[in-house]
Amino acid sequence: QGSQKRSNSTPENPRPKRTLSSRSPYALFSPNTLSPSVTPSQKYTARSSRGEVVASFGSVQGPSWSGRGDRSCTPKLFGSPEENLTKSYKFMFQKALDVREVLSWRIEELGDVLKSHHHLEDFASVLLPAQEPVTVLGQIGCDSNGKLNAKSAVLEGDREHSSGRQVPLDLSELKEYSLFPGQIVALEGTNSTGRKMVVSKLYEVTP
Repeated sequence: QGSQKRSNSTPENPRPKRTLSSRSPYALFSPNTLSPSVTPSQKYTARSSRGEVVASFGSVQGPSWSGRGDRSCTPKLFGSPEENLTKSYKFMFQKALDVREVLSWRIEELGDVLKSHHHLEDFASVLLPAQEPVTVLGQIGCDSNGKLNAKSAVLEGDREHSSGRQVPLDLSELKEYSLFPGQIVALEGTNSTGRKMVVSKLYEVTP
């Protein structure tokens, strides 16, 4: 039994410990080897290439300005300031209700122009379910905070026919179009559920 027991004495010639190979992944990849060397950044105001032309296309000729002789603009004052303003008024201050009244009046005015120019029938409500094509009048808007695109376009109907309600637009059936927020247009299309209008024709205001 004594020979089977492991000796607890320290060996005279201990084996050396194994060291990590030079091909160890820890030795090959370290923060120092992976980090690219970069030059220290400098302030934008301290750049040396200020005003330097990097690339140019075509030639620019110097513009020349000349007057039109006797053709001049003569401003005309309508009334006196005392008659227009009866109390202190903030410069360029408008109430939201007044802005809404002006926009509604503008939509109705341009709606009459569109109706007479394109020979359109009476306008319908944007929220009225319609299996057959109907014509609606309104103002282009965006349903998100981003840029206007084919997925975010909505039409805010006029006050007379749609009470200012909005409806999302499906523009997939239009071959080409150019829209911007605030644009007043007349649209023809179907709205089977009353929740989304599939536009088939676009009527814009002509110059």
